[in-house]
Amino acid sequence: MNSTNRTVVVTGIGATTPLGGDSASTWEGLLAGRSGVKALEGERFADLPVRIAATAAVDPSEVLPRPLTRKLDRSAQFALIAAREAWADAGYTARAGEDAAIAPERLGAVIASGIGGVQTLLDQYDVLKEKGARRVSPHTVPMLMPNSPSANVGLEVNAQAGVHTPVSACASGAEAIGYAVEMIRTGRADVVVAGGTEAAIHPLPVAAFASMMAMSKNNDEPEKASRPYDKARDGFVLGEGAGVIVLESAEHAARRGARVYCELLGQGLSADSHHIAQPEPTGRGIAAALQGLLASSDLKPSEVMHLNAHATSTPQGDLAEIKALRKVLGDDLDHVAVSATKSMTGHLLGGAGGIETVATVLALYHRIAPPTINIDELDEEIDADIVRGEPRPLPEGTIAAINNSFGFGGHNVVLALRTV
Repeated sequence: MNSTNRTVVVTGIGATTPLGGDSASTWEGLLAGRSGVKALEGERFADLPVRIAATAAVDPSEVLPRPLTRKLDRSAQFALIAAREAWADAGYTARAGEDAAIAPERLGAVIASGIGGVQTLLDQYDVLKEKGARRVSPHTVPMLMPNSPSANVGLEVNAQAGVHTPVSACASGAEAIGYAVEMIRTGRADVVVAGGTEAAIHPLPVAAFASMMAMSKNNDEPEKASRPYDKARDGFVLGEGAGVIVLESAEHAARRGARVYCELLGQGLSADSHHIAQPEPTGRGIAAALQGLLASSDLKPSEVMHLNAHATSTPQGDLAEIKALRKVLGDDLDHVAVSATKSMTGHLLGGAGGIETVATVLALYHRIAPPTINIDELDEEIDADIVRGEPRPLPEGTIAAINNSFGFGGHNVVLALRTV
């Protein structure tokens, strides 16, 4: 089909996170300012320099049947749980084709993961070493593939317009949602299930991130370890889970009488080309992504009233993001209520863009911005209005919000959403 430049709306949301096993409990936890970070139990974590993480509030084994969990890596399990919630929340009652509201060839799925099935890979290598080749699971390859979450979600809903897995480290989930928007805008699909997932809380990734000096080592007070914008911030806290949304063309949603949360205006993309792991300190690449978003949409800086920041709690990254926002938005940044929800969920890596988009959708829909917790002393270089302490009401009328996601390699993805 030719490009139609159609309006894209959000009709369903789903999540499973360190704050709750669904989107409602996650949202409740965000508004309450509750930390999902806790000490890592077990002998295999005992000797690590970092012994904290934001583990899922509800283990997938409590939701999915055992025969299914044995065939899916934890990352795909999270994705499937979140996608099922989002699909039902959008009002669909069966797979595409079985539910007459959507044909399979008009449905897509784009679910991203920054690392993929790393737990399967590492655990099955242990099996190989300790028990021999015959004991390695025959499901290992389909489980460890980075596209496994997207493939399994696509199979679940019978998506035939395309099933994709963009990988851009911690920007992956947001890039997946941006890709889904383009699938609908260009007429390739009417509906797309999109988001991000991650399950990398394993001794090797934790030790590796710790060796990079990227993670907080506040093992004594886990719930206070993730502290974006605080003067004493010392790195991110690893989280796990998934966030998924259902996107539709506005025409398709209206035709079936769907509830619409908000409009998804589009994305801005750029690359820093600065360093494989360090952010470009002036925020040049982030600013380019923001400028690209403004240039490719009808979004005006004066409309932006809320921002779900990337804000991982690293000294350089938090500051570079604020510098970029000030450069592009200018004085309009002063009326933007900035929330850093990683202070509560930890950093879900490739899943971050998914769950933070869910949070941004709900902030617009309910017109309230979640707080950022653990700011005891705000860094004096943070030149923005950070929501602290209590949730903050957002203005009436037509307003917009931005969700930022950035990843190792210098990937920058900026999503814009607007009330309807």
